[in-house]
Amino acid sequence: MLKRAVVLAGILMLVSAGAVSAADKRLIVGGTLASVREAPWAVALTNSQSSRPTGRWCGAVLVAPDKVLTAAHCMLKPVSTYTAVQGRAELSDDSTGRVSGISKVWIHPGYNTKNNRNDFAILTLAQPFTQVPVITLETNPKADRKGAVPTVYGWGDTADTGPDDTLQKVAVPDLGDDACLANKEYVANGYAAASNVCAGNGTGDACQGDSGGPLVLNGRLLATVSWGKGCADPAFPGVYAEIASAAKALRAQI
Repeated sequence: MLKRAVVLAGILMLVSAGAVSAADKRLIVGGTLASVREAPWAVALTNSQSSRPTGRWCGAVLVAPDKVLTAAHCMLKPVSTYTAVQGRAELSDDSTGRVSGISKVWIHPGYNTKNNRNDFAILTLAQPFTQVPVITLETNPKADRKGAVPTVYGWGDTADTGPDDTLQKVAVPDLGDDACLANKEYVANGYAAASNVCAGNGTGDACQGDSGGPLVLNGRLLATVSWGKGCADPAFPGVYAEIASAAKALRAQI
């Protein structure tokens, strides 16, 4: 299983491009280029210990001028090694966008690597991204419904379907919880209807390097990239950490 970041409990999470031994990184597969103007709240989380020249590590999303939300499993390194990057479509172009170090990290107290639930971390920016639109958290659990078509954003791996380290997006149909609950591997790795969103039919997917990035529906943050098996495999949808179930705890930190 992939945690679109770190190999934990037999699942590879989608972190980013850190050491291959520590992380199986994920990126958008089958997507299209996205503009930072349409997704100003999309944030790239880089790390000085990443093996990639751009430092790509994970995705994140701006939820307050001084707060970004990402995946708990992305936070494997010392806080001082992380940098948040906003407004930069191509991570190699350091002439654009805004950057900030991280001054504080909060990990959801319910997160653990056994069932992969509550895969959330909130990072406090050392230099707030002022005058940048933030995204609203989705607090209605009914928003996660079969037939909805949210969009996931990220700078992760593309499996040669697009340029690397470049902001992309792809619509991923919400399959409903039953689709993932029918998969024995997913259930064994902790998939739960109340905590996760099951999305993607094989035409597009998040991938290594996209962990923590936003899954957006109707302008609200429905979920964040968490884990899955492979990328854009129709037999293995993407698994996302659902915001509504953790909204109270997240809001208390924001």
